[in-house]
This record gives sequence, C-alpha cells and structure tokens, in this order.
Amino acid sequence: MSVLPIVTYDDEVLRKKAEPIKEFGPELKQLIDDMFDTMYNSDGVGLAAPQIGKLLRIFVANADPMYEDEEDKRGPVAMINPEITFQSDREVDMDEGCLSIPGVNSTVSRPEKIVVSYRDRHFEERELEIDGWWARVIQHEADHLDGILFLDHLSYFKRKLLSSKLKEIDEGRMEIDYPVVSKKAQAG
Repeated sequence: MSVLPIVTYDDEVLRKKAEPIKEFGPELKQLIDDMFDTMYNSDGVGLAAPQIGKLLRIFVANADPMYEDEEDKRGPVAMINPEITFQSDREVDMDEGCLSIPGVNSTVSRPEKIVVSYRDRHFEERELEIDGWWARVIQHEADHLDGILFLDHLSYFKRKLLSSKLKEIDEGRMEIDYPVVSKKAQAG
C-alpha cells in the first residue's frame, strides 16, 4: 500500500471527465487500498481518482469522523462507477473543503438526500439511499469524476474572496501536511 501525491486544483486532470472502469481485478483492489492510504494520510473524508491523477470513475470515502452517533457511521466505502440516480429538491448548506484545494473551505448548497448506485470494493453492485454528511461527501467526490470542483458551486464573489489562498497554493507557498503536486509550482 502506498500514499500517493494529491494533485492541486490547478491541474487540468481535475477538469476532465473520468472514464468508467471496465476491468475489475487485483490492480483495482490495489488502487483502492492506495487511495484509502492516501485519504487517511491526508486526514480527508473522501478522495477521487482524478485527485491522484487517474481519470477513472472511482472514489473512496469515510464520513464517519463527521458523525457523533454510532448508528450514523458506515465505515469506509469505495464507489466504482457511481451514478447518482436521485437528488432531493430540498438543499442544505454545509461547509466543504477539498484535499486538492488545501486550506480553503466555503459553504456549498447541495441536495439533502441522494440515491447512488455503484460497485463496491468487492465489485458487487449496490444502491444506497443516504442523507447528511455521507450524501455531501458522495456528491463532492462524484463531482470530481465529472471535472467539477466545489469552487464551481460558489458565486464569483466568494471565489474572489478565496483568491489569495488559491494563489498561495498556485505558488507552492502554502504549508501542506501531505504530499501534493502543483502544476504551477512545478512550472515556476
């Protein structure tokens, strides 16, 4: 198992649509293990394959740290080729951050409840109806698979307020406790 570097928001891979996974075997299981190692090493609750530079429709998540009640905890999950098949009309505002945009958080409005179909880490087909933090994390990670960042859900004004922090990331001046790869910092 390995901890992989996470690409920062300035990498074009995060703006591309990921490809469906068609081969289910030991290499995919190794990727899932490496993604969990990377997510936990970075103190994250979710990590999508594009965030480690791979244009594959898969993410890992564990939103349990966001819950106090044991009954709300589900443990770690890998979602292969996830598809959100239902979103409630009611939306809720919650604070979001992203491992590819370290040190940047903002309030994002998303559907309160979703239904998602996917294959799990054992390649079994599943369907999950979920709300709360779990729904939030799944939607955030599913966005990554379509080249969407949480910044895209913010108003121009909110993005402008975050521009100095984004510039620090761009220039490699932000202190980050996990391995990252910034395209702009590499070019400079």
